[in-house]
Amino acid sequence: MLLRRATDAELPEIVDLVNVAFRGSEGWAVEFRVVEGPRITLEGLRADIAAKPDALQLVWRDEVDGGLVGSVWMEPLGEGVWYLGLLCVNPAAQTKQLGRALLAASEEAAKEQGATRMRISVMTIRDTLMAWYERRGYVKTGEIKPFPYGDTSVGIPLRDDLEFAVLEKEL
Repeated sequence: MLLRRATDAELPEIVDLVNVAFRGSEGWAVEFRVVEGPRITLEGLRADIAAKPDALQLVWRDEVDGGLVGSVWMEPLGEGVWYLGLLCVNPAAQTKQLGRALLAASEEAAKEQGATRMRISVMTIRDTLMAWYERRGYVKTGEIKPFPYGDTSVGIPLRDDLEFAVLEKEL
């Protein structure tokens, strides 16, 4: 797998992939009927990249046809801890264990940057997704973060009980 930093020209395609992977109606990891609207926008992604120059927006392309298979956002938090977010695989390819390959490659990329621990946030109501990360070595820290109600840049919540569990993994 070749996981590499995204170019500016690839950002619109990444936005499309993230939005279909998180907010589409297909695939086991979607937020369908939980949050609606775009998960990210092109303007928001560009702003995040500009504000966090040490962060990595990585892409994984098919080696044969060049199609976008997956993407992930990673950023250093300090003291060897990196945050991993927006990990997604094209929903049409989600049953091929590509997500676990992308996660493992992302962890390796972070280790190459000096990471010793990876941190993620998962909506507490997404039991299946949380269990998926736990099977890959992530452990709940006990920390809970509120959902950003009122911040439409991450979508419009359809429930009033949303929050995030923080999980970590030693690398």
